[in-house]
Amino acid sequence: MTSDLAGRIALTIGALLLFRLGSYIPLPGVNPEAWEILTRSQGGGVAAIFGASSGGAKRLAIFALGIIPYVSAAVLVQLATIFSSRLRATARDGERGRTVLVRYARYLAALLAAAQAFGVANALEHVSGVVTIPGSLFIVSTVITLTGGTLFLAWLAEQITARGIGNGIALILFASVVTDIPAALAYAIELMRQYRTSGTQVVALVLIMIAVTAGVLAMELARRKLPILYSARQVGLRIFDEQLSYLSMKLNPAGIVPVLLASFVMSILVAVVGFFTGFDSRWVEQLRPAGPVYLILCALLIIFCTFFYTASVLDPEESADKLKALGGRFETIEPGEPTAAYLDQVVSRTALLGGIYLALVCLLPEVLIHYAYVPVYFGGTVLLIVVCTILDLTTEFRLMNSAPVRS
Repeated sequence: MTSDLAGRIALTIGALLLFRLGSYIPLPGVNPEAWEILTRSQGGGVAAIFGASSGGAKRLAIFALGIIPYVSAAVLVQLATIFSSRLRATARDGERGRTVLVRYARYLAALLAAAQAFGVANALEHVSGVVTIPGSLFIVSTVITLTGGTLFLAWLAEQITARGIGNGIALILFASVVTDIPAALAYAIELMRQYRTSGTQVVALVLIMIAVTAGVLAMELARRKLPILYSARQVGLRIFDEQLSYLSMKLNPAGIVPVLLASFVMSILVAVVGFFTGFDSRWVEQLRPAGPVYLILCALLIIFCTFFYTASVLDPEESADKLKALGGRFETIEPGEPTAAYLDQVVSRTALLGGIYLALVCLLPEVLIHYAYVPVYFGGTVLLIVVCTILDLTTEFRLMNSAPVRS
């Protein structure tokens, strides 16, 4: 291991420890004991709103909103490039354009986080005993604290990506979910003990978890290869014959982004409905996690976000133009518009497959827990984050170890 790699690993670990420390610093103006009692006794209402708004967070800490508002803002800015020619030109302007889009994402993240924080603060004030001194001062301080926490995590993720190892956003999400796995497993084991779960049921549960994990791993590693034929060409004095290459496309082209984006949209929907109809109304109860309406809306949102995000990342017309400029073509497809139409068809089918896969993986554990009464406390989103992050880290470690050492 080189000194540069060791330094990057040390910086990454230090940043993640700082993130975990902030996850335990209480939010000013709240009673942690009252909140803990509320989350244990109340499945819907304000507890559901906070859980949805914070990506499943259980503690009222300064980093309670997490980094999801920034992820959602970055995705929305990227999606905006589809509709805005100005933003599209900025995105193609190399490093300078990327810097501008990152700045726009920060501004939007601040607005989104502030809106979420305002909804959380209003919801908390409706619960007796949770807020020590209700009023405008509590709302303002909560909005500033939670928004500042999200922006700090965005900055921390950028430092990990630039000076550490791996993707900073993925690692922060990874750290936030992995640390809760031991407690979730202990809770599941305690439930099995209380309800005297048979050995056959335990074996079946373990096999289900192994099968789902293997399926996620296979899907994330799977690629669809499209054969591309490059015409013969001359570069300098060298003549290259006609060559066959492959365009490799993931069967899940959007990764975990649609899941995070769908979760963010659902959190906004729950917060808005709760704000206008009352935080303990039957409308909020209908939108609680694992409810039928929640599951259907979440599945549709995941599939829709997969299509939308894939369209912003893999533009068939732009890919067809680049392929034509490089002298490449599909063997039975003419260059230009026929190639763009073929790519659009392939990307659409692949996005549909990826969206259905993401919806199944994310919602299957919820269905098993609440309708089949199977104690699976390892959520689909957690599984996706863990598998994708480990695969990315493995790839980056391999690349950094194979890179030549500078003298």
